[in-house]
Amino acid sequence: MTRPCVVLLPGLMCDAAVWAAQCEVLAFADCVVPSYGELSSITGMARHVLETVPAQRFSVAGHSMGGRVALEMVRLAPQRVERLALLDTGMDPIAGGAAGEQERARRLALLQLARDKGMRTMGAEWARGMVHPARLDSPLFQDILDMIDRHTPAIFEAQINALLARPDARSVLAGLRCPTLVACGRQDAWSPLSRHEEMHALIPGSRLVAIEDSGHMSTMEQPAAVSRALLDWMQG
Repeated sequence: MTRPCVVLLPGLMCDAAVWAAQCEVLAFADCVVPSYGELSSITGMARHVLETVPAQRFSVAGHSMGGRVALEMVRLAPQRVERLALLDTGMDPIAGGAAGEQERARRLALLQLARDKGMRTMGAEWARGMVHPARLDSPLFQDILDMIDRHTPAIFEAQINALLARPDARSVLAGLRCPTLVACGRQDAWSPLSRHEEMHALIPGSRLVAIEDSGHMSTMEQPAAVSRALLDWMQG
């Protein structure tokens, strides 16, 4: 019998470490954790993953920016996606007017800090909003800084550009016909639960799971709870 394939998509400045616990639990499947290199658009990332995943049909889970890549993969090749999981992510493009300009300025200021002081110094400032407040300066927080430090300012710039030009995915959500999980850390300050409730309402037949006692980095902060949700998603 052919083993199932699960594509696990990392978010901004993340790598396979963000999915390490889930890969162990999903060991009955072939888990693929792609790297985006210096690709600078969500569509380019999605095309790269579609071109490099060995299986013709697969399940795909995306965390944060990876959720946006997952939605773009569904838009480009819906026939290849068996099921979809969206974690701590979003669906909207950059806002217009002052709100969009503020987001752009914040992201570019972080990029300049990374160039001037290094990725780890940038991460120590940026990542404080990523986790539940109780995990600030914990060993887990250091693991997140290690992950950020494995990237370069050039990769950071490419991924920032991808997010600033992110597509509107609302129409993709409404058209989904595969089993879909929407999950989010209850204390996610970046991609709040209210946004995921709205996404859940747009997706026919989707399941919504709030990951308790977790910020944005739910796969690392609450690996057992996320893994349980993904197991249910795979076996449902």
